[in-house]
Amino acid sequence: METVQNKIMKILFIILFSLIFYNGYPQCKTYQLTGKGDTLNCVDQNDLKQGKWITRVASLRGEPGYQEIGFYKDNRKTGEWQTYSLIGDPVSIVHYRWGYKDGQAVYYNLNGVIREESWKAIDPKNPYDTVDVPDLNSDTVFRRIIKVESSTIKQGVWKYYDPQTGRLIKTEEYVLDQLVDPKNKVALNTQKGTDSTSVKKPDPSKVKPPEVLQYEKKNEGKKKIKVRDGATGG
Repeated sequence: METVQNKIMKILFIILFSLIFYNGYPQCKTYQLTGKGDTLNCVDQNDLKQGKWITRVASLRGEPGYQEIGFYKDNRKTGEWQTYSLIGDPVSIVHYRWGYKDGQAVYYNLNGVIREESWKAIDPKNPYDTVDVPDLNSDTVFRRIIKVESSTIKQGVWKYYDPQTGRLIKTEEYVLDQLVDPKNKVALNTQKGTDSTSVKKPDPSKVKPPEVLQYEKKNEGKKKIKVRDGATGG
């Protein structure tokens, strides 16, 4: 005869199993399981991709196939995504935010790194950024709010490498999707017998987005220009 204690244990086991099952899979409309029981390629009840995904794309019409590994949040790529060839060679490591490139993106060939990029994603719910505008008659710097039209913009240093030797051959710097004036950089080191590249970073005070240059041109010769910074109150 089954004891009361055994009945209680069975009930608790059933409840515990139900909670594990509920938290594990029912939120996924479709999914896959690894050999370790981990959930992959989850599509939720709203048909949105969630969690870790591994996507394999076959070769087609001469284009090489590849495999992607990364995470989705509400159907948007987020965090680090790794791409490999179908035989396992690294192709790229790209970081995302809100589904757009954000931060470092590195691309490879069989010899190593061929390009390093730097991106800044724009929040689709708040597509605005700030630009520092210097007062022409003082050391004061005002902050203006501008709308950014792109979903992601070039921001930071980009590096290009020789695909055969891996030697750094070119460096670019971007501010708000605008290439820094190359006049602020010294020429590449072309001295015989060296593989080094000498790059002088521009003075940040000379790196001005188009909005700032337009503002300065418009107010050239004027004194005591009052600038609104977009802030409220005060």
